[in-house]
Amino acid sequence: MTETRSETTVRVAQQATQANVLPPRGLNLLGLFGAENNLQAMVRLPSGRVKTVKTGSRLAQGRVLGIDRAGLVLEKSGRSQRFEMPKG
Repeated sequence: MTETRSETTVRVAQQATQANVLPPRGLNLLGLFGAENNLQAMVRLPSGRVKTVKTGSRLAQGRVLGIDRAGLVLEKSGRSQRFEMPKG
């Protein structure tokens, strides 16, 4: 028996989704994309809103200092914090 499109979508979503990987509060790094010399990041803000940022972007949590294949670095009040891609 062949699988329908909706059954395939559900199966793929189940395999690609991991429960409780990201903390429910705070800033979360969801993904990285783009050319190596022009990477962008998708983040989930503490409000739950999802936003795409690039180097130099400003958020309430700080300014994006840089993005590489491992994650992004934010700076706020002279302190930097690295956010890495979730492992799993």
